[in-house]
Amino acid sequence: MTDEPQWFAPKRYGYGASLPISWQGWAVLLGYLALLAAAGFLIPYSLIGFACIVITLTAALTVIASRTTKGGWRWRWGGEE
Repeated sequence: MTDEPQWFAPKRYGYGASLPISWQGWAVLLGYLALLAAAGFLIPYSLIGFACIVITLTAALTVIASRTTKGGWRWRWGGEE
């Protein structure tokens, strides 16, 4: 068994991660969505601030998902693994 965390499933076609496969992955995804919703309250005050928060949160989610995807991120053609 591998020591690497496996929180997200790989996409069947293409590059990247699919839905979470563990509670940690769901917690990360729901936390991301909650923080995005909270950042939405910033829109009337500072659109640039909102954009910076969205970019930062999305970058963090991308890094976490890429490091915790089962089998890593690589191009997939839909074959069985």
